[in-house]
Amino acid sequence: MRLAWILGVFCFGVCADEPGAARQQELENMLKHDCGSCHGLPPKGGLGPSLMPDALAGKNDALLFDAIRNGRAGTAMPSWRPFLNDAEIRWMVGRLRQR
Repeated sequence: MRLAWILGVFCFGVCADEPGAARQQELENMLKHDCGSCHGLPPKGGLGPSLMPDALAGKNDALLFDAIRNGRAGTAMPSWRPFLNDAEIRWMVGRLRQR
């Protein structure tokens, strides 16, 4: 039971609820076009802050997840909860770290 919990938490880089290939392509497009419209192309900053890996290095995944899921009050950052499920948000956070 404990091993199953550990595997569920860490996923060894491949979570069962990871978006499929077609959805990943849609999420890539969203990162480029939707996020890029405020964060820049490449996402070095604009209306929103830089999303480059070096700029995100000091931010933990939970903070990034929360920003995408719930937005940021008092800023132009909207909540993406109506459009993305939690697995998709986790995938996007991981993808942002790889850019």
